[in-house]
Amino acid sequence: MRTLLAVATGPPTILLTTALVVLLCFWLLVAAGFTSVGTFDADANLRAWGMGGVPVAVAVTMLTVVAWFLSVGGVLLLAVCAPPCAATGLLRMVLPVAALPVAWRLTCLFVRPLHRLFPDEPGLSGRGRARDHVDHAA
Repeated sequence: MRTLLAVATGPPTILLTTALVVLLCFWLLVAAGFTSVGTFDADANLRAWGMGGVPVAVAVTMLTVVAWFLSVGGVLLLAVCAPPCAATGLLRMVLPVAALPVAWRLTCLFVRPLHRLFPDEPGLSGRGRARDHVDHAA
C-alpha cells in the first residue's frame, strides 16, 4: 500500500492524480445537481481526436482514468520487478508520459459503444429522423 501511495503521489504521476481528484470533484458536483455533464461541450469538439459522440466530460474522465491506471500500473510493475538503478529511475519518469498516447487510443475504443447512450438530438434516433423526413415530404 505504501508503494502504491508513493507511486500515485510521485513525479510525474502526481499530475494525473491531481487531474483525477479534480474530475472526482466535478462528478460530485454533477451528482449534487450543481452542474451538468454537458458543461464543457460548447468549449471543445472531440471528433477530431476520435472521441466524438460523448460529452467532453465523459471522454476526458475516461482518458484520465485510463492514463492514471496505465501510469501507476507500469510504475508499480517497475518498482516490483526492476532493480533500482539510473535506467529504472529514468523509465519511471518516462512511463507516465508514454501512457498518455496509449490511454488516448484505448479511450477512443471505449467511447465508441457509449455513443448510443448520448444521442446528438435527445428523443430522436437516426431512424426516427429519417422517418420524420419522409413523413413530412409526403
